[in-house]
Amino acid sequence: MVPQHGILLAVNLISDHFGPLVAKVCECLLRHGALPLPEIVRRVRLPRGQVKNTLLILIQHNCVQAFSSPKAGRKDEPPVTLYLAIFDNVLHRLRFSKFLAVVRADIPESEDLIEGLLQNGRLTFDQLVERTISKVQEGTTGREEIHLNFNKLVYARYVERCPKPEPFFNPLGDEEQTSARKKVPKTVEEALSLEKKVINTATLSDPERFSEIPYSMEDCTEDPPKSVSGAKRKHRAFEIDEELNSTIPENEVLWRANFEKFIFCLKKKFCADRKKSKLKVGTHIIWESFFEANLTDNDTNSATSSINGILEKLGQKEGGAAMTLDQITQVLEELQCTTSTDDPEAFTFDLRQMVEACKNEEIESLVKKTYGQEAFTIFRLLAQGRPVETDQIIDTTILDKQIVHSTLYRLWKDDYIDTAEKVGSTPGTGYAQFFVWRAKNTFREKYIDNLYHTALNLRLMVNRMAELLLEGSMDETKVKNRKNALILMLARHDDSLMLFHGF
Repeated sequence: MVPQHGILLAVNLISDHFGPLVAKVCECLLRHGALPLPEIVRRVRLPRGQVKNTLLILIQHNCVQAFSSPKAGRKDEPPVTLYLAIFDNVLHRLRFSKFLAVVRADIPESEDLIEGLLQNGRLTFDQLVERTISKVQEGTTGREEIHLNFNKLVYARYVERCPKPEPFFNPLGDEEQTSARKKVPKTVEEALSLEKKVINTATLSDPERFSEIPYSMEDCTEDPPKSVSGAKRKHRAFEIDEELNSTIPENEVLWRANFEKFIFCLKKKFCADRKKSKLKVGTHIIWESFFEANLTDNDTNSATSSINGILEKLGQKEGGAAMTLDQITQVLEELQCTTSTDDPEAFTFDLRQMVEACKNEEIESLVKKTYGQEAFTIFRLLAQGRPVETDQIIDTTILDKQIVHSTLYRLWKDDYIDTAEKVGSTPGTGYAQFFVWRAKNTFREKYIDNLYHTALNLRLMVNRMAELLLEGSMDETKVKNRKNALILMLARHDDSLMLFHGF
């Protein structure tokens, strides 16, 4: 469930980019979940044609996914088409500048191509070529060069073929399969939201998603490669149902930016920068080389680099060539990089573990700033997950009894911790009542909602500065400086937002 301020932030983004009507439809889907077209029309009270156009815009920009599902209790009737808002993709619109910076650092010659996909959502290769040629001077960039640069993006997985336009997904059937799997004690799987399940159903297989465009276009039309099964499949990005269709040639393929890859790159950068401040002198270049040598992204929860790759990147840095293999291995082990028996020549760093540690640090830092050092010490103890008795808190933290009691009350009142009364036996009296405390499971949800609220306020302030510039009623230089400062604050705040929802 998306928090209240998360919905408001998403609606604000859509309203700024596409207008209030599109934002109204998007808000309806975010608040009520997957809905059929007639139900959306009824709820937003807009003309049917207008709603269809707004859905096309949202689908074009990867903010909505359509899927067909059987009607409840009506197996004989044809399935109905439902429309589901993809909250994460809406939120990624905050990060387009960061995505561009990732490609600029890795494949600078392909920056214009990825910019076109970020701005337009989904494009065919011909549309990308036409857009790119129109932006540069005539004769400076040819189709072959654009083709080569585009395939670099596909090979690096920054770009992917668009998902299935209308996959079949049965929520009831999926629940039955999940309940059947739960009976098997060996399997442990995370509970997935409806949004994630629909996305997984619509996503193509990796050979299809990242199949490069053949360099001989004639070969593509005469005898398409077996790995590109999309050549035999209609790529109907907008052909959602009989009422929502747009004629696209069968041999055309639509492409889009692969947000998953960009978030993984930003996740690696975040972890690298976060740990860099704690590194010993002289180890920074090894840490940087480790992440630069990471080329595979099959597992988004870890980064793996071969020792040969690390040595190659290290040799390109000042002072790196003089380091011995034993020195590098020792530093990597100190940085909690591990090796496996399957591949002893490769080192792996657990990104998920570091992200979790950073989340705890962020929340503990907030508690410390708001309630003081004593509350920080108590909350860190309770955040470990197990319930702790009041006297045990006093003994463990070595704090005054009155301070512990007052601090526990303040944290409990503000919904950071929860308490329960228990009865236990004691020598002499026979039984005694005491309280146990633990950090609330919902405190992170509250913290995330506050992050969304702050991001929304920053965006509203940026928009206000833009309005003042248009009005011309204040000092233009001062307003511009204030606007730029707010944009920078929003970009930094988004790092915290990605830490709790994204990484």
